[in-house]
Amino acid sequence: MRTAAAQPPPHPIPAPAAADDAPPPSSRTPRSAAAVLVIACAAQFMVVLDVSIVNVALPAMRAELHLSAAGQQWIVNAYALAFAGLLLLGGRAADLVGTKRAFLTGLAAFTVASLAGGLAEGGALLIAARAVQGLGGAILAPATLTLIMTTFTEPAARTRAMGAWSAVMAAGGAAGAVVGGVLTEYAGWRWVLFVNVPIGVALLAAALVYVPRVTAREGGLRRLDLPGAVTVTGGLTALVYGIISSETHGWGEAAVWAPLASAAVLLAAFLVIEAKVAHPLVPLGILRRRTLAVANLVVLGMGAATFSMWFVLSLYFQQILGQSAVKAGLCFLPGSIAIIVGAQVATRVITRTGPRPLLVTGMALSTVGFVWLSRLSADGSFASDVVVPFTLATFGAGLAMMPATVAATSGTDRSQAGLASGLVNTSRQVGGAIGLALLATVASHTTAARLAAHDDMRVALTDGYGRALLIAAVFTACAALGALALPGRNRTERS
Repeated sequence: MRTAAAQPPPHPIPAPAAADDAPPPSSRTPRSAAAVLVIACAAQFMVVLDVSIVNVALPAMRAELHLSAAGQQWIVNAYALAFAGLLLLGGRAADLVGTKRAFLTGLAAFTVASLAGGLAEGGALLIAARAVQGLGGAILAPATLTLIMTTFTEPAARTRAMGAWSAVMAAGGAAGAVVGGVLTEYAGWRWVLFVNVPIGVALLAAALVYVPRVTAREGGLRRLDLPGAVTVTGGLTALVYGIISSETHGWGEAAVWAPLASAAVLLAAFLVIEAKVAHPLVPLGILRRRTLAVANLVVLGMGAATFSMWFVLSLYFQQILGQSAVKAGLCFLPGSIAIIVGAQVATRVITRTGPRPLLVTGMALSTVGFVWLSRLSADGSFASDVVVPFTLATFGAGLAMMPATVAATSGTDRSQAGLASGLVNTSRQVGGAIGLALLATVASHTTAARLAAHDDMRVALTDGYGRALLIAAVFTACAALGALALPGRNRTERS
């Protein structure tokens, strides 16, 4: 995560292809420009916050709504899959149908879905609401960046605005677990969703007044690749569903192989669509670039490991160590700080080293941290079992985060830079969703085996968490090895 003005955000999103829908600079007063910046930053904070705010609330959600272990995963994955699968479409929407329209649409969907989720009386409605939140976030997040890029056209002003936007991004990611813990403990888990409603309503009212209305590009809606977005999102959802179903069904049962087969068909259809449509969501030719392809594979592994770590540790803190939601949230602070520190270190040395050494080192450090974390004990403590390896793993992730984006966008034509950075974020979210489904399934099978051997429940759960974290180490080790395939510093720009 990054706070300096010239740094990319911790979750890069598609940048606007052009600033031709911006109002003339003379039409913007300093006051109205400042209002647009506040609106954009507040909306982005809300989107980033919701990636992690539910983690600490998961045990409370499961208990009140009688969710299964798979249902608990879907609370996280429904948001991640919808956000990842539709993010690139959202980036195109902000450019093609008008920034204000995209911003208001995404914000309204996000706010209404938050209200519906907070009111949910069953797991299915809560999961559906989280998916709509992800849809809203996929439209809203690119629009916030577009607002800044088109409002602040003078280089120094744009640099300051981007610095504020990036700082808010970092704060949202770091605050999620803590805010979720406080709300769950003192107001109830529903408030991790309700908290978005007054913020969303206030932002909608402010955006109607301060965000300039612009004319959408002619034919913009026709240029949106809706079939591509539907097939890739459906394919990823079916893939994750099939993996999660293996917790309770054998791999040869229809409940597992049918969604996996559907995933293969839908993802194949996505590739065919992208090869044939006039305005594809992902021009397949861009994936021939070595640096972009390798960077996305590295980020896929990174996302699979880190998403699962936050999920597993939130359960370990509350179910095994017996911590309250507030204490569990505070336990995540060292990791949040370590990510920020790692990103700052990467910022200061990348011009001298290039992205490859930082990616390899970061993923190697995360691997050591995950292997260490896999030795969790049912009789352990945060101080003795978690804090050091957790900090090491998250510092490594922070060290690798920005270099992955740099590697993906190096040598890319300016017109495709937003697409390249958006692909990195999509890979991170997709990797997180698939990794969480896979590692939670591994943890569930391990726990069931330990219980069958008559182990204590706490010991069985801890063994399951440890096995999942060991597989996470495999992901980051593969990411470190994959990063070696990137060209060296002197060749990166030409790749």
